[in-house]
Amino acid sequence: MMMGMIMSGFKLMEMLPFSVMVVMECCTIVLTIWAKTAMTDYDMSPFVFVVYTHALSSIILLLYTFVFHCRSTRSATQQSLFSSGLFVRCFLLGFTGIAVSQNLAFLGLSYSSPILVCAMGLMLPTFSFLLSIILRMTKTDWRSSSFQAKVIGTIISIMGAIVVELYKGPYIRPSAVLSSSSHLVLFQKAGQYLVFSSATTEHWVLGGILLAGASVSVSVWNIIQMGTMKLYPEVEVMEVVSYYSLLGTIQCVIFSLFIERSLSAWKIKLNMDLLLIVLTACFGGLVRSRVHNWCMSMKGTHYVPMFKPFGIVFATIFGVSLSANNLHYGSVLGAVVTGVGYFTIMWGQTREDEDEQCVNRNGPSHLESTNSEAKVPLLEEEIGV
Repeated sequence: MMMGMIMSGFKLMEMLPFSVMVVMECCTIVLTIWAKTAMTDYDMSPFVFVVYTHALSSIILLLYTFVFHCRSTRSATQQSLFSSGLFVRCFLLGFTGIAVSQNLAFLGLSYSSPILVCAMGLMLPTFSFLLSIILRMTKTDWRSSSFQAKVIGTIISIMGAIVVELYKGPYIRPSAVLSSSSHLVLFQKAGQYLVFSSATTEHWVLGGILLAGASVSVSVWNIIQMGTMKLYPEVEVMEVVSYYSLLGTIQCVIFSLFIERSLSAWKIKLNMDLLLIVLTACFGGLVRSRVHNWCMSMKGTHYVPMFKPFGIVFATIFGVSLSANNLHYGSVLGAVVTGVGYFTIMWGQTREDEDEQCVNRNGPSHLESTNSEAKVPLLEEEIGV
């Protein structure tokens, strides 16, 4: 009896991270669809949305950092936190991780569809890998199976992105189950509040280019933040996050005030738009990062990225169920191909980390001298909400 209870508890603990990560990806897609709806049907400016969301997110992060990560002795930390070198790095982190990537991401979303956001989000490892080669942070060892997997995954991901961009295919129609009058009325009402793509499709390619630019910006952000934590190991991670989040928000305010000069665009009514801003700020600023860190502490660093392609599944399900006329077979096909490339690159990264651990056990000094500068975060962060 006791053994059975122990086994049941063990299975529950094994299933809990999986269930939590699936729910997190579902929430991400729901917020993305909601943001798309606010920008398409209610004319919310994507630039204003980014400013309000990250302003509130910065406040939440600052409060959280002050309460849970405030040290009693802070003289050395303060000197390092506000040094010119760290300020420049946090400025660049805010610029690439918030000001550029978030504005491009939500502007691209306003021109395209949540499933295109998912597909371009899966391009993050591809862009990171290409940047690491360009910057010579990764050794081009064609005999290595991990490097070969990354190259193959990169090619597959690029092919999938091209399919998403250039091939739409026929519309996906509602299933026969949903054709009955009662179900049809229910989903038509839901479709009034949820939008899956723009009514006009002539800006689809532009939206994809903007989303690809956001992914490139996040890839640059990944490289900068990796170097920042190596140079300033004495600084708390949450302090750096709060610092660059604040700087990135200030950059967004300056840029958006230049773009959106109409006061009416900055007025937020006490309706669902305000709720969207609050939920996005809380979820994207704090909840998601805390949950991801918890899951990685339990299951390893590569556990969380495995769930990113789940966004395609949820985007497709919601698209078929609530607004099938706005979802194309080509979009789903291209996103799936991109997901295959994503998993291939992730397998290559996992294999590389295993090889490094093996070398570390056999000769840590050799590993430190050859590979410490070569490790690039291919599977970090994400665009959009």
